[in-house]
Amino acid sequence: MKKIATYWMMIVSLLILFIGCSDSMGETDHSLTEVKTLIEPMNDKSLELLPAVSASTYFEWEHADINGGPAIYQIAFDKVDGDFSNPLYLAYSGNNGFNNNITISHKQLNKIMGIAGVTPSGTGTIKWTVFSSKGTHFLKAAQDNKLTITRLAGFAEEDIPVDLFVTGEASEGGTDLSKAHKMKAISNGEFEAYTKLKAGAPFYFVDAVTGSQKKFSFEGGLVKKEGTSTVATDGVYRITLDFNTGASTLTLVTRMAFYFSPEGQILFDIPYKGYGVFQTTETVTFKQESWGRDERYKLRMFVKENGGEGEETELEWGTLNQTDSRPTASSPESYYYLKLVNPTRWDNKWKLMGDFDGNPGVYTIYLQADKPYTHSITKP
Repeated sequence: MKKIATYWMMIVSLLILFIGCSDSMGETDHSLTEVKTLIEPMNDKSLELLPAVSASTYFEWEHADINGGPAIYQIAFDKVDGDFSNPLYLAYSGNNGFNNNITISHKQLNKIMGIAGVTPSGTGTIKWTVFSSKGTHFLKAAQDNKLTITRLAGFAEEDIPVDLFVTGEASEGGTDLSKAHKMKAISNGEFEAYTKLKAGAPFYFVDAVTGSQKKFSFEGGLVKKEGTSTVATDGVYRITLDFNTGASTLTLVTRMAFYFSPEGQILFDIPYKGYGVFQTTETVTFKQESWGRDERYKLRMFVKENGGEGEETELEWGTLNQTDSRPTASSPESYYYLKLVNPTRWDNKWKLMGDFDGNPGVYTIYLQADKPYTHSITKP
């Protein structure tokens, strides 16, 4: 009887606790106060945006006073005459909103200024503030700071191409527009190509290969209307053009190779064939381990930034979709999709099919416009 009585007392206690919680659900939590002070950037600060990928600006504010747990923060930007009821841009702070700071890229700030109506290379003023929240309770900071920003020298939206092609005497297709090398659209207004160029000869970019074309080039890291560009050394290059920011990069690809994880080394190079394709025929023998045959591999790429003037660095093409199984003839194409990652020995690896243990295979890498970056291993 004593055990039964104790059991029913526990049930009743749990019911009381549940009812108490249910009665308070949906009520606004008034334990939160607004952020009092915005720390950085200070009010009326001026900022000139930079085209470098790593360029960013740090924002910080004081913590909100709160009882019973941390606040969640969102930073908001608006026009000078706005009231933040419909901000230009809203984002959670670092650490999923728990930090009292956030770092925002100049590329994103450039987009915000565009939404505010400031033209490329133009200067305008916006303001920023912070919303703190706990539960369903949101409070705007007691302060908002003005920020004057000079935009990047990008292109107006109507001048940003939908498609882009590499052409000209130095290009793989020469001056024949029907053979121009199409660039991959990474996102709206951003293009990339892995292509071979001749030293000293001109090349440029067009937005179409038939009819009338808009023509572009780059110089000093900036995209320009009209004109031509050149490279100092024959070779395969990665070209990127960002019409939103007006920035360009030119990277010399010095080597593409097959990396065999079991031995922790490169087994062979995969030479460039043309139009974004690298290919070779080689034989790989799996490594015998106590638990079986090891066939794990990745792809390595060596590059020199700044058009070939920088130091050679090693990059890695690894799995876009993580896998730990051998492929079969019926494996989806996505098994072979790839992305650039930091070089390691074991992470982001694929496995070879058993058919290629000690047998020749055709190893092909496709870095092309109209398909995901991918690779294949087939029988000769």
